[in-house]
Formats: sequence, structure tokens, C-alpha cells
Amino acid sequence: MSMANLSRMAQQMQQEIVRVQSELESATVEGTAGGGAVKATVTGRQELVSLAIDPGAVDAADVEMLQDLVVAAVNDGLRASRELAESKMAAVTGGLRLPGM
Repeated sequence: MSMANLSRMAQQMQQEIVRVQSELESATVEGTAGGGAVKATVTGRQELVSLAIDPGAVDAADVEMLQDLVVAAVNDGLRASRELAESKMAAVTGGLRLPGM
């Protein structure tokens, strides 16, 4: 393989990575907890963009449970977001793990 071919392949991969990163910015996933009582929407860039809490999940006598549900829903959303990013990047890199991706 010539250096020119290798350079062209690297440039194509870089363009694909930029495209996938752009897709991830607009992609969203949802994490839930408590059977859907708490829903967290997270972007493909691991940013929390919304949090919905079913009014039935709010119990002034048990605020700790609601706090736990919020944390669980956000973590579930972040996990789903990481999985989405990893699968999209793996399609571009052929499974090669690149630092910072």
C-alpha cells in the first residue's frame, strides 16, 4: 500500500468521523427508571437535554427514592448514549479504538 493510498484512506476516515460526530450531536436516546416514572433524554454527545418525572412518582415523604430514580434514569440515558456513539464509531473505524472518540 502506497503512502498516497494510506493518506487518502486516513482522510476518508477523518471525514466519516466528523460526519458521525455531527449525527451524534442531533441524536437522542432515552433512559428510564421506576418503570418509566422518570425519563432522561440524552444526546449522542452525552449531554442531558430533558428530564420528565411522572407526578405519581413524587412523594414528599420519600424524596430519596425520587432522587435515586433521577440518578438511575440519567445513568441509563448516558449508558445508551455511549453505546450509540461506540456503535456508530465502530462502523467507521472497523472497531479500532481511537483515543478521544
